[in-house]
Amino acid sequence: MEVLLEHLISPQVFLLILVIVVLKVSIKFVPQNRAYLIERFGKYQSTKEAGLNFIIPFIDRVAADRSLKEQAVDVPEQSAITKDNISLHVDGVLYFRVLDPYKATYGVDDYVFAVTQLAQTTMRSELGKMELDKTFEERDMLNTNIVTSINDASGPWGIQVLRYEIKDIVPPNSVMEAMEAQMKAERVKRAQILESEGDRQAAINRAEGQKASVVLAAEADKQEQVLRAEGEAKAIIAVAEAQAEALRKVGEAADTSEGQKAIQLDLATKAIEAKQAIAKESSVVLLPDNSTDASSLVAQAMTIINRMNKQAE
Repeated sequence: MEVLLEHLISPQVFLLILVIVVLKVSIKFVPQNRAYLIERFGKYQSTKEAGLNFIIPFIDRVAADRSLKEQAVDVPEQSAITKDNISLHVDGVLYFRVLDPYKATYGVDDYVFAVTQLAQTTMRSELGKMELDKTFEERDMLNTNIVTSINDASGPWGIQVLRYEIKDIVPPNSVMEAMEAQMKAERVKRAQILESEGDRQAAINRAEGQKASVVLAAEADKQEQVLRAEGEAKAIIAVAEAQAEALRKVGEAADTSEGQKAIQLDLATKAIEAKQAIAKESSVVLLPDNSTDASSLVAQAMTIINRMNKQAE
């Protein structure tokens, strides 16, 4: 036991332990996306980035460990007044990252608290420039304006605000009820407009259908009249051609003695028939006339028939 104690308190062992302690204190492994701020005798010395770094033991110390990653912090709910004097309750989420660890450490006491407070005041200021309806319609523009205003003011703190998102905008209950009534009225209005548009379109369709039906009926009637006229024209042409052919044949027959006799017989027969028809009328009185006497006409007709029979023999 005494031998072991003698070895432990030997200068060699003491020196080895001292070297191990010094190495442990002087070697610093900085993680990725982090930065160590080193102070020497209480004064800023340097910033150590990711990787293997060395400091002077017992003289230098790690004064701050800053994350360089993007960070998200909730902005507590607060009251704000719009341009049209409506009180709102608004909250949001702020996304930022540290660009300069030195400024984030020595330029402000607590940069997270500072940027949160700045986000709240900026949000109240921006909402005061807008009316209530615009806060819902132009939320993206409101977020952009807040980010721009915060970045303009937070430059000395070594941080950059990446984006700001409003989570909830809650107006008073009375305003909510009025907004719901307005939205209901808008929905009813849109429904009525859509219904009237549907009725109008249906009426237009019916009118177009009736118009098309009338046009088709007129076209059909026109086509029917054209076809009827063409048929009548063809019939007239056919009758005229038949009459012309008959007259031609009559003319040819009239050039012969037999034809002339036949024509005389036909005329005599028609004259007899005409006088018989006239005699049936009680109000008509026939005066005797040798040239038109029925007996003479009959005699002439019989004479013509006998001559034609003899010639045929």
